[in-house]
Amino acid sequence: MEITVEGTRVSLVKGDITRQATDAIVNAANPRLAGGGGVDGAIHRAGGPAIMEECRKIGGCPTGSAVMTTGGRLKARFVIHAVGPIYKDGLRNEPMLLESAYRGSLRLAAQKGLRSIAFPSISTGAYGYPVEEASRVALSTVLDFIRGNKGRLDLVRFVLFSDSDFDVYCRTLRSLTD
Repeated sequence: MEITVEGTRVSLVKGDITRQATDAIVNAANPRLAGGGGVDGAIHRAGGPAIMEECRKIGGCPTGSAVMTTGGRLKARFVIHAVGPIYKDGLRNEPMLLESAYRGSLRLAAQKGLRSIAFPSISTGAYGYPVEEASRVALSTVLDFIRGNKGRLDLVRFVLFSDSDFDVYCRTLRSLTD
């Protein structure tokens, strides 16, 4: 599914984020930038040791924030490591922290003059954020950013791993743009 908002394409695809040829891909990172499982582990494995070397130099990243490293051996030139919240009950600033992780990633990309970025569904794996709620935060944040920063990005892509996540994101995007 793809729509255009203020000249920026917002695209939803099912696939592997490590294979995206966007300027940057976003890693659902942990605060220590220590690699791990899921998207984080896949990006580090595919991108090689250069990514981890830069992560070690940076040292860490607070929840709700984002930092950038090389893309190593990835097709993407850069990896933006965004730290989403661990979901407890939705009443402990989880939506605000998730929004902040997405917004920080978008700001970094725009500040560096990047034109395209690919996101996973941050915090919905091991961190347990319900996909329905996370998709609304993610897509609302992206749409707000695009509307407030016309022409800064050509493409924002969400790369969803499962059919069910893809379907949820499609329904959410339709509800936000109809």
